[in-house]
Amino acid sequence: MSPNKEVKRITTNTLQKMKAGGEKISMITAYDFSFGKIFDEAGIDIILVGDSASNVFAGHETTLPITLDQMIYHASAVVRGIERCLVVVDLPFGSYQSNSEIALASAIKIMKESGAHSVKLEGGEEAIDSVKKIISAGIPVMGHLGLTPQSIYKFGTYNVRAKEIEEAEKLKRDALLLQQVGCFAIVLEKIPAALAKEVSESLSIPTIGIGAGGGCNGQVLVMHDMLGINTEFKPRFLRQYLNLHDEITSAVQKYISDVKSSDFPNKSESY
Repeated sequence: MSPNKEVKRITTNTLQKMKAGGEKISMITAYDFSFGKIFDEAGIDIILVGDSASNVFAGHETTLPITLDQMIYHASAVVRGIERCLVVVDLPFGSYQSNSEIALASAIKIMKESGAHSVKLEGGEEAIDSVKKIISAGIPVMGHLGLTPQSIYKFGTYNVRAKEIEEAEKLKRDALLLQQVGCFAIVLEKIPAALAKEVSESLSIPTIGIGAGGGCNGQVLVMHDMLGINTEFKPRFLRQYLNLHDEITSAVQKYISDVKSSDFPNKSESY
């Protein structure tokens, strides 16, 4: 982007207008400056600095181990690379569940130290005090319902959520509750498409789906999955747009070969 060109920033208000106008919202995860800059310049609406960094960056089995300071490190790197998109940061496990005062302190720390624009946290009624407290301080909150990865040990599986009537009804109630207390959007993860469509149509705020069908107001994917860097994770909802794992492997092998054969560097690459 040229430094003189005025950049129209995406805000929570922009997303509201997009939903009202029927324009779908694009969201992707990023965890560093370089990819944040690429995605922003490509025209993405929202970057989520996800606690999935625990998996794709640190190699943990779950999202639980990542700390608040580690999330801030990733978020601040992303923020330095963006000019126009909205940056949402996951509140990591343990930073908001115990009480609303701790939740607010965590959210404030993220906003002050990373420069991000909003936070995301998992859960409905059980997290509502924390959501209200954070919003009351002027910090925008994105909700997250359905499959909530921070609760993996409670559920014991990453299977589709809310297939049973009781859980589906609770999800509908939770979505309305999150809207009532002031969430600007809600991620719906791995729930039946019909339920996601019903919830999306019942709300005035946007829904962002992942494994929740095309009836949501937007979609999100983890960059490592979508770009084919991570080859182990291949759920039905994932569309892989590149196979970077093989492309990078091939490039590095060519580099190794060129070094070993003394082909690199050649005269034009030397001083």
